[in-house]
Amino acid sequence: MNILETIAADAREAANSRAAQTPYAILEKSALFTRETISLSDALADPGASGIIAEFKRKSPSKGIINDIKDPAPVVSGYAKAGASAISVLTEQKWFGGSADDFTAVRSHVSLPLLRKDFITSEYHVIESKSIGADIILLIAALMTPAEIRTLASLARSLGLQTLLEIHSAEELDHITEQIDYVGVNNRNLKDFTVDTGLSARLAASLPRDRIWITESGLNKPEEVHSLREAGFSGFLMGERFMRHPQPTEELENFISELALLKKTAK
Repeated sequence: MNILETIAADAREAANSRAAQTPYAILEKSALFTRETISLSDALADPGASGIIAEFKRKSPSKGIINDIKDPAPVVSGYAKAGASAISVLTEQKWFGGSADDFTAVRSHVSLPLLRKDFITSEYHVIESKSIGADIILLIAALMTPAEIRTLASLARSLGLQTLLEIHSAEELDHITEQIDYVGVNNRNLKDFTVDTGLSARLAASLPRDRIWITESGLNKPEEVHSLREAGFSGFLMGERFMRHPQPTEELENFISELALLKKTAK
């Protein structure tokens, strides 16, 4: 197995363990299960939106510890104040150091759309996401068939959840089913962790025009975000760029200020 398949297998095993301890019936009794979800598309369409989906991430398989901040609340609250359009939270524990507790802590501190970033491959994952306060879930094309994606995206929609489908190549375009709300292009190859920030721009011509596009991973400069916005992308999922800084909130604030200046200059 490659590293992506290994991580996904570990995530499935962890989900099966949680399912044995906390079955569906208990998840559905969560106070967050009946909350109305927040629209990411509305957040990104706001005229003053930065488009930045700021991620809370402690570590990664390729970089190890990025920032071992214990409490995510101050960081994400700062992200919201700095101008993030949405927040992404890693909940995979073994490889990324996240947890469902991180997610619920973030949910109680911000009113922005929240993306649950995990290796979701089962119905339990989807229902669990609703129970911890997610607005959007990530589905990874490389881990499932189009039929499997359709099933999970349909379940998500029935619960009021939105779905972001992550693709890594043109060969995965056929995984974009009608149930998918957002199409994400991950510039990082999760099989070998190489990064190609030009991938999003190259795939732009092939992406469906009736979906919102989000570019993910490897973005470091405001100029890159500005260029991809010009290419048609509305959302920019960025975690490591801010989390590796001692003060992630300040770094995001500076980044958004530079991005706004570029936008103003380009007019």
